[in-house]
Amino acid sequence: MTTQGESQGTTTSFWQFDPLHTQVEFAAKHLGMMTVRGHFAEINATGTIYPDNPEASSVDVTIQTASIRTHNSQRDNDLRSSNFLEVDKYPTIHFKSTKIEAAGKDRNTMTGDLTIKGNTRPVTLSVVKYGEFNDPMMGHRIGYSAEGQVNRKDFGMTFNMMLDGKWIVSDEVQILIEGEFVEKKPE
Repeated sequence: MTTQGESQGTTTSFWQFDPLHTQVEFAAKHLGMMTVRGHFAEINATGTIYPDNPEASSVDVTIQTASIRTHNSQRDNDLRSSNFLEVDKYPTIHFKSTKIEAAGKDRNTMTGDLTIKGNTRPVTLSVVKYGEFNDPMMGHRIGYSAEGQVNRKDFGMTFNMMLDGKWIVSDEVQILIEGEFVEKKPE
């Protein structure tokens, strides 16, 4: 499935996230005080990576919404309900990059279309390349992190309640993604 070719003088390969070394996490405030952190356990991400020319690269990510975990099963079920992700109707979250720009050594900004609950909005993430490793057993891999922030209301998650003058859930949700891409060899 690997395509070898030239793009602006660099070789390209098809890359896939290593699911054992990938984390998609989020954080939101509860009552304006405590940060609730969670993650999605089921992610599929692929990309066309140009290590020497990141601007020509692209990433495509699909997340299974029912795989949300926050270390509290009651809260997880609430997040899966129609109040938030509505997983029965919207089983996936999807991100597809549209532009990657250099922002310094091993740093980029990645803009893409994020779709949650049928609502698609542009999102920009700060990306850092952690490093590159080539091992005959583990394969050629590159580690990245990406982080940013979204407003959950932009994606149709408008439910909230006020308790004692405080909103129970913040509108702003922090996103943190860390993962290793593994190069797929030509067959």
